[in-house]
Amino acid sequence: MQAAKTACVIGAGFGGMALAIRLQSAGIETTVIEGRDKPGGRAYYWEKDGFTFDGGPTVVTDPPCLEELWALSGHNMKDDVELMKVMPFYRLNWPDGVNFDYSNDDAHFRKEMERVAPGDIAGYDRFLEYSAGVCQEGYVRLGTVPFLDFKSMIKAAPSLAKYQAWRSVYSIVSKYVKSEKLREALSFHTLLVGGNPMKTSAIYALIHKLEKDGGVWWTRGGTNRLIAGMVRLFERLGGTMKVGDPVVQVHTIGNRATEVETQSGFKQRFDAVASNADIMHSYRDLLSGTKRGKDHARKLARKSYSPGLFVVHFGLEGTWPGIPHHMILFGPRYKGLLDDIYDNGVLPQDFSIYLHHPTVTDPSMAPKGKSTFYALVPVAHMGKLAVDWDEIGPILEKRILDEIGRRLIPDIHDRIVTKFHYAPKDFHQDLNAHLGSAFSLEPVLHQSAYFRGHNRDDVIDNFYLTGAGTHPGAGIPGVVGSAKATAGLMIEDLAK
Repeated sequence: MQAAKTACVIGAGFGGMALAIRLQSAGIETTVIEGRDKPGGRAYYWEKDGFTFDGGPTVVTDPPCLEELWALSGHNMKDDVELMKVMPFYRLNWPDGVNFDYSNDDAHFRKEMERVAPGDIAGYDRFLEYSAGVCQEGYVRLGTVPFLDFKSMIKAAPSLAKYQAWRSVYSIVSKYVKSEKLREALSFHTLLVGGNPMKTSAIYALIHKLEKDGGVWWTRGGTNRLIAGMVRLFERLGGTMKVGDPVVQVHTIGNRATEVETQSGFKQRFDAVASNADIMHSYRDLLSGTKRGKDHARKLARKSYSPGLFVVHFGLEGTWPGIPHHMILFGPRYKGLLDDIYDNGVLPQDFSIYLHHPTVTDPSMAPKGKSTFYALVPVAHMGKLAVDWDEIGPILEKRILDEIGRRLIPDIHDRIVTKFHYAPKDFHQDLNAHLGSAFSLEPVLHQSAYFRGHNRDDVIDNFYLTGAGTHPGAGIPGVVGSAKATAGLMIEDLAK
């Protein structure tokens, strides 16, 4: 009887765990090696003073892409994970005090538009039609297809051209609606995957349709519980988890990966190796002993990377039923602020805040009578903004909390039980994120599909990649889609 094929997945983020589950479900003996003390990658979490703080991501969309992972082996995701509906999806708030509750409750959404952008309802309907078309082409049809050669890009070109993929999301939204508030409401989503609405391909307008059809969800106990459920499923299938021991080298002979070595000195041979680590780290560091690793790292260094994030986690005395699960507190500028973050590399005086308040949906995230929050602000990555985050961090943290106090919770400083912040240098140190970027390669057209990280390396023929730096990109549906594309290649290759 032939021995089962073996695979190693480096990194236990969403992409890595989704890939590992697919491989193990296909009968490939799979080992996941995670460098940190617990799985999750960007979905890491901290427990402090009775509060649970998720590192993110906080928005779960397209649950069927996750349910499929359990269905592969005849299991049901509900046995391991409880998803809770979030409504509204987001409350958008502008400095003039206007609120807009954004959801897939069509009647309510239209009432909100009548109040905030009454002349744009017909234009919105045309945008919705566009978003549905681009979702079918860009997500359903191409989101889990590997782009390994330029021919595959040429085949996709007519669809991309039909939907004017060269235009930005903001530009395409502006074609349909005139209200600046509604333009911001329909274009900000690209920021949740690291993209500048003014530059990110219009293909990403598909997010509106994805949310409208599938809703926005929260995992009871935190996003970390979704990762924990994936780990339980993987281990139930016979998979092996190795946590708290970072991979330091992928060894090769000729054009094949042969062995994985960790910091502790553990070494093991595998038939195939896949990396869910940061794409630059995968090539520059893990493949540092190869010509391919050095050559490709030089190419990657010339690419543009998504911004960093500055996140303030805080626990408050009291409960806040009037503050929804997700809020966007827009600043006084939109395009100018984006220019500062993506192009100018300065730390502006103003900012927009993504406020996450999970206890309004799930009180288990905090002690009784208290609330868990995080406030997230995009900032330029460390390659553009070379500041000392140990010095700047406490200053920016206070400014962010002051702004939340001014707009929502006047006595916020008196109510804080515990707080800490997480800056680009932490993303760099903890996650090996190149330049402290929170979402890997910037999702612009010339870094998408074939021009993004390939799901299988072009030179080392049994080295694969999954996660935010590969096609189709960041976000839970994106990295789970990348895992599906990568798994298809690995299963086919290992069957030869």
